[in-house]
Amino acid sequence: RRTDYATAKLGLDHAFGERNSLTVSGLINREKILDKGDEPYFFDSPEAQNRYRLWQFLEDEVKYTALGTAVFTHKFRQPGHTLVVTGNYSFHREDEKYFFTNILPGFTGEDAFKLISDEHVWDLNADYSKPLRQGRLEAGFKGRFRSIPVNMQFFPGQNSPLDTNAGGWANYYEKIPALYSNYVFESEKIEIEGGLRVEFVQVDYKVNPDHNTYKSDGYRYFQPFPNLRAAYKLDERNKITLFFNRRVDRPNEVDIRIFPKYDEPELIKVGNPALRPQFTTSGELGFKNSFAQGSFFAAVYHRITDGTITRIATQAPGSTLLYNVFQNAGRSWNTGAEFVWQQKVSKWLTLSSNANIFQNTIAAFTVTNQYPEPVIYSSEKQQLVSGNVKLNAFVKTGGGWDMQISGIWLAPDLLPQGRIESRFSLDAGLKKAVQKGRGE
Repeated sequence: RRTDYATAKLGLDHAFGERNSLTVSGLINREKILDKGDEPYFFDSPEAQNRYRLWQFLEDEVKYTALGTAVFTHKFRQPGHTLVVTGNYSFHREDEKYFFTNILPGFTGEDAFKLISDEHVWDLNADYSKPLRQGRLEAGFKGRFRSIPVNMQFFPGQNSPLDTNAGGWANYYEKIPALYSNYVFESEKIEIEGGLRVEFVQVDYKVNPDHNTYKSDGYRYFQPFPNLRAAYKLDERNKITLFFNRRVDRPNEVDIRIFPKYDEPELIKVGNPALRPQFTTSGELGFKNSFAQGSFFAAVYHRITDGTITRIATQAPGSTLLYNVFQNAGRSWNTGAEFVWQQKVSKWLTLSSNANIFQNTIAAFTVTNQYPEPVIYSSEKQQLVSGNVKLNAFVKTGGGWDMQISGIWLAPDLLPQGRIESRFSLDAGLKKAVQKGRGE
């Protein structure tokens, strides 16, 4: 892979008296990516280990980005009492070309496709902050409008595996107005930060009527998202913490994009216009003990996710190809405990560790992969106790050299479609201060 990257930035600050200021900035970027790859395929049997296919690809992609931002800040007479209004517009183009060489025993085919995507984003935010006699109040508005027209063209070769009837145009539109309010309070014994964000989302995905599988779709919701972080100091060394929040993860435009991707010709990824957001509610109760040169933290937590987003792979009848499609796999949840320890052993050595053990549960679900033809996939309820351990060592070796060693072990865990086995990794890095500490 080769990437060429160029950016130009410009900014201007201006003050209108003592309490008003305006910041205007802009950015232009161009990025060119050339990505080459060979993917050989072999017969999976003791009798025939020879290669039966070689898939070669060249990705030629150019990305353009333009961004303009204006920020107006008004400071009231009271210290810390502010109003900030931000306007933003961004444009992002992806001009993407793929060229494939499909080498099989009987023939060699050459295929290609071209995709152009233009993303326009308008943002308008207003953030208000006011200190109170006890604590601080924060409130504001956030609004976004986004449009992404996309066009895909296929250029098939001899005996082409490309689905040329799955191209054409598709347009994505997103509107998000949201209001939020937070209250922050801190004292010698108590820390509280709590708030609520109310969000309306309207997503429309318009699909060209000639597409062979998908139709226009979209979703809407109007929902609250509360959050709470609280801490109580028992004494100088011990503290109890409480955390609760609700969040949303919306599908990206590429997750619902109707066009199949042929990076791997026998594992074809495609989006799903019927994909919906996933909502996660989390709660955690923790205890922290600070001691000389270190600390220990322990917590128990519970998380529930509705509409779990995942890829589901299925085979169409009579086909050996796998089609990997994003789906909402229903409800999943995990309950567990986390332990974090950190200790400065000496002037030159600091150790830290993190251990996490949890029970992961995925409820039974049934989904239908519509592409290239409807295939039903069902999974029974799954449950597994899993966990992970991470160890870090920070070493100061003198002479401006620092070293870090990290080891991670991950126990087997569940996936909505199957499971992933245990994994481990070991990383080491060196850092050297130069220019009398001004660089590294």
